[in-house]
Amino acid sequence: MKSILSWFVLIVSIAVIVSSCSEKEESTTATATPITSSDDSSDNSTSTSDNSSSSNPEIFVAVGYGGIVRSTDNGTTWDNATSPNANTLYDVTFGNNTFVGVGLHGTIIRSTDNGTTWDNATGDISSWDNATNKHLFNVVFGNNTFVAVSYSGFIMRSTDNGSSWDNATTDNSTTANLWGVGFGNNTFVAVGDNGNVVRSTDNGASWDNATTDNTTTQRLRRVFFGNNTFVAVGGLGHIIRSTDNGSTWDNATISNANYLNGLAFGNNTFMAVGDYGNIVKSTDNGSTWDNATRPTTNDDTSRVAFGNNTFVVTGRNGTILTSSDNGTTWDNRTSAAATGSLAGITFSE
Repeated sequence: MKSILSWFVLIVSIAVIVSSCSEKEESTTATATPITSSDDSSDNSTSTSDNSSSSNPEIFVAVGYGGIVRSTDNGTTWDNATSPNANTLYDVTFGNNTFVGVGLHGTIIRSTDNGTTWDNATGDISSWDNATNKHLFNVVFGNNTFVAVSYSGFIMRSTDNGSSWDNATTDNSTTANLWGVGFGNNTFVAVGDNGNVVRSTDNGASWDNATTDNTTTQRLRRVFFGNNTFVAVGGLGHIIRSTDNGSTWDNATISNANYLNGLAFGNNTFMAVGDYGNIVKSTDNGSTWDNATRPTTNDDTSRVAFGNNTFVVTGRNGTILTSSDNGTTWDNRTSAAATGSLAGITFSE
């Protein structure tokens, strides 16, 4: 009898132990489930964030007398964007996910949503000398700094993405009107009347005169950097170039005597545009220049930009031209969205 009782106690004990182990396994499984759910949520969140960061489109933005137009298909079609004021805009550039446009009477506007909407960012220049003459002709971005140029050697700069601006004019640089400014190799270079060239190696805080007597006395309208070379273009087809960050310059003037108004670099090619629809290009860092195939327009072309293997040219009467073969052929993309002459263009690279 005692033996039977002992066997009964042993069987009950084993049953209790098995039941206890089963409950622990279920508890562990239930506890692990939220961890799996959390991991899935984290993966979805990361995926959403990645998609958002990669969704920023590459955009051409052009400005001028008729406002602002933008293209998201390499200049093929264009839409209007509303400017916050009615002042003429002379130029636009892009940096740090921000478009900055400049123009008449010190106008400065900026956009942080791919050029869709724009805000006024004009600094208080009323206390500066001849404030009403501070038409800003060109603006460029480099080293987290925007720099804009104007009459009488006047230079402005912004280190907070165009929100506020300081006077960066340096007395020992030049009193000549400055029409263009470029950036490369940690150097800003500005060009202007009578072949004047000034340069800055401290992000536009101070400027030195780098004018070279043996280059040109013509007005220089634009300067651009590519392949360790600064190239500047201007009146009567005059072109100068520098391979030492703007310290010294050589004359590379071409036989084409038309005024050159705009300049860009891409695919190892400098492209310059000018009066009467003339376009010239250089594939040897500005040493020699050839006429590009003349586009189907006689309107003056004012500016050119490069992006996504495409050169886009803008000009008078809303002229827009594109070339995807380095200027060999051109397509007319003039759009009804451009209601006036276009003076500046940039690409959101």
